Amino acid sequence: MNALVQPVEARFEPLDATRLDAVVAVEHSAYAHPWSRRNFTDALASGYQAQLLMAGDDLLGYFVAMSGVDEVHLLNITVAPAYQRQGWAMVMLDALAIWARGQRANWLWLEVRSGNLRALQIYEAHGFRRVGLRKAYYPAGHGQREDALVMSLKL
Repeated sequence: MNALVQPVEARFEPLDATRLDAVVAVEHSAYAHPWSRRNFTDALASGYQAQLLMAGDDLLGYFVAMSGVDEVHLLNITVAPAYQRQGWAMVMLDALAIWARGQRANWLWLEVRSGNLRALQIYEAHGFRRVGLRKAYYPAGHGQREDALVMSLKL
């Protein structure tokens, strides 16, 4: 007998100060070089679009994006490690694209570590194209730096 899998009801909520501890905990569990709490508080103070993807009380993921003239720049997108490889990144990218279109943006931009092959696959599957390279953009430990691929999506 097959057990029935209960569908997950997910929703978006704005990130606010009350959820920062949970976001910072996920950030630190997901990355070797995570954003600091200050990065998130600065993003909120700047009025950036910061959304949480929630299922009940569980934080599935989040994204932070900055709106500019005719474009939106994705600054951070993270799926909590326990929920990775379940399609949540695509859900967040779809939501971001819808929001960006509502801001009258024509383009979405992002940088991704050149060695983050899983993220590259997700972005390319979502329609992003590689358009540039930022040499030694990210910290990589032991005094090293990692290149960033610049990607864009025409909305």
